[in-house]
Amino acid sequence: MTTTQVMAELAAKGSDSIKKVLVRHGAKEPFFGVRIGDMKPIARKLKGRQDLAMALFATGNGDAQYLAGMIADGKLMSREELQSWGNNAAWQMISGTTVPWVASEHGEGFDLAVGWTEAPDEKLAVAGWGTLGALVTVRPDESLPAKELRKLLDRIAKEIHRAPDRVRYQMNSFVIACGTYCAPLADHAVAVARKIGKVTVDMGETECHVPDAESYIMKARRGAPVAPKRKTVRC
Repeated sequence: MTTTQVMAELAAKGSDSIKKVLVRHGAKEPFFGVRIGDMKPIARKLKGRQDLAMALFATGNGDAQYLAGMIADGKLMSREELQSWGNNAAWQMISGTTVPWVASEHGEGFDLAVGWTEAPDEKLAVAGWGTLGALVTVRPDESLPAKELRKLLDRIAKEIHRAPDRVRYQMNSFVIACGTYCAPLADHAVAVARKIGKVTVDMGETECHVPDAESYIMKARRGAPVAPKRKTVRC
């Protein structure tokens, strides 16, 4: 399939009702309003098409960018390409999902993510914390820079309540990821969760809420010291 053909298929699957929902979550034009479930059959057909993933993201269309993240292989991307995706994500959901999916697969993903967390651009900061959370969720503990991650948890304890809304949400999610999936950081993440307490985020006209980090961690562990690592953070 060509980029034009994929865009036509996405357009055909677009829905005004889904567009309205996504707008309430912060989506920006252009986008068609395609259900993620309707994208999955397309993604299966395009698996391995790295060239097409890059072309789809470059359209700037939110649905196309999400689909690009479903089929792209972050290991095959250059640092410059990852930075471009971070800079040009259509809206916050792309910054918090698509970009972290690919950045967390790259060998320089950690260094890139840390830099992003310090960016004044809110979308880039969202991508940074999202990438760090993805790394903790899927990578073996022995390959993670535990000392640096611990410092990031301490930084969150100091900064989270001053951070922008969407960044605050991703910070909270990173604490949850550390407490759920990373044995060397699990206890410290719970301590940080207790320290930061309730995290409030303006979620707009949606029914979404910010999970309480400590209770979420305990539930996700299901009585174990930590939960098993996930194979992927893609959904």
